Amino acid sequence: MTKPISCIIVDDESMARDIIATHLAQIQNIEVIAQCKNAIEAFNFINKNDVDLIFLDINMPEISGIAFAKSINKDIKIIFTTAYRDYAVEGFDLQAVDYLLKPIPFERLLKAVNRYFEVNTVQSNIQLKPTDRNDFIFVRSDRRMLKITFSDILYIESLSDYIKIHLKDQCIVTRETISAIEAKLPQKDFLRIHRSYIINLNKIESFTNEELTVNRKALPISRSYKKDVLNHLENY
Repeated sequence: MTKPISCIIVDDESMARDIIATHLAQIQNIEVIAQCKNAIEAFNFINKNDVDLIFLDINMPEISGIAFAKSINKDIKIIFTTAYRDYAVEGFDLQAVDYLLKPIPFERLLKAVNRYFEVNTVQSNIQLKPTDRNDFIFVRSDRRMLKITFSDILYIESLSDYIKIHLKDQCIVTRETISAIEAKLPQKDFLRIHRSYIINLNKIESFTNEELTVNRKALPISRSYKKDVLNHLENY
């Protein structure tokens, strides 16, 4: 039996760590053995444990991801995760496996993990593939974790640091950004149409160049998303 790849997630934002961990839980042959909120925690952990791969944020307090990457054993591979494009060149100069921009969709992270297997000579014969993906997520609302099935979602609306998840018979409010929830949704079924709206493609009743209708509710298509949205809908 093939030994799983041991990885850790290093990020000062708990939500960012949770998204990556959720994605990785759906992939065979890779195991998250620790989550660290800063470089010092990560440094202490890898000095005591065998780590093959690090998902590493760059913009962290005290010690940046770049500085941390320069200080560790070069046999440990790195996949950078960041909200900033500016560090890409420096990241690849450190021979990083990949450089992922937040919010990180599952499909993009899977591509990065596959790239790890391609460049790692010991494990290059392993064919990585996703395990059966869940058809639901849990969100926190009113101090409870609520299970929401993807097929029940009509659309999602942003309210700054909160979102409203519109279902057929109810609306659930949770403290999360729309970009963070977007990264958790299956791309084949959900589409961002506006900085404030994500829709379930299976629930669309009609659309024009300016708006689409879901459950008799007209939702705007913003200019910045229009080209991608219309191309997607016309070929869906």
